[in-house]
Amino acid sequence: MFSWVSGAIGLAAAISIILLIRRDHLHVRFGIWWITVAAVFVVLGFYPGAVDRLASFLGIASGPVLALTIGLTVFVIKILTIDIASSRNETRIVRLVQRVAMLESEIDRLKRESRPEGAEVVKQASRDE
Repeated sequence: MFSWVSGAIGLAAAISIILLIRRDHLHVRFGIWWITVAAVFVVLGFYPGAVDRLASFLGIASGPVLALTIGLTVFVIKILTIDIASSRNETRIVRLVQRVAMLESEIDRLKRESRPEGAEVVKQASRDE
């Protein structure tokens, strides 16, 4: 009974992820990752003996130890990729802010250069009053 529930939860997760992708709440690149995770849950839910068979094939005494080791490794890799993407985005944001500052400076310079000489004097005189 538990295996059917686990498989159904995996199917529900996969359907939810597909809906999130269709509604543009989740980027396709990340959605593929989560659909893969949901597919693994479906397979393991409907065929729980698959982990035990794989463990015995690899010479590991316990299937749950293999599942936990693989799961932990996958999540560490996922966290690493998130940190890499975050670092890349941080660098892009800093460069973008620098470019915006340079463009604003250029706009201010062009505005100053395009003003007639008399306009500056009139503006200054109106400030003094």
